[in-house]
Amino acid sequence: MISPGFILFAAAALILCGVIFILHLQKRHRPGPLDEMEGREFEEYCAQLLRSHGFQDVRVTKGSRDFGLDILAEKDGISYGIQCKHYASPVGVKAIQETYAGKDFYDCMVGAVMTNQYFTEPAVEAARKLKILLWDRGYLEEMMTEKEEN
Repeated sequence: MISPGFILFAAAALILCGVIFILHLQKRHRPGPLDEMEGREFEEYCAQLLRSHGFQDVRVTKGSRDFGLDILAEKDGISYGIQCKHYASPVGVKAIQETYAGKDFYDCMVGAVMTNQYFTEPAVEAARKLKILLWDRGYLEEMMTEKEEN
């Protein structure tokens, strides 16, 4: 027979684990300044963030017919074609494909996707195979912190 004390202890441990899990989810998905922007505003913000990290000739492309890229930039003699995705959910494979095509269209050496979210596993796999950089929410937050410290 299981003692009432053990049942009480097990219930308390289960509740504690649940609270820790919820706090972990809230920390990871806590809305912040990145989530409050509109699409074009996010593109402009990303462009400014790149400028503050040594990228030069940073240009935001026109909104339509941009061939999948939102920002063109250069750093250390390397040309970058960057797509910005301001989403409420993880970014999928389509963004990787569009960036790959846009990179070639604009003759960029490197393609990257910047997002306020994270990437799906298929998107990560596609980016690895197509050699597209993935700059997710965590990476952008690091860039923002570095910007504030400088």
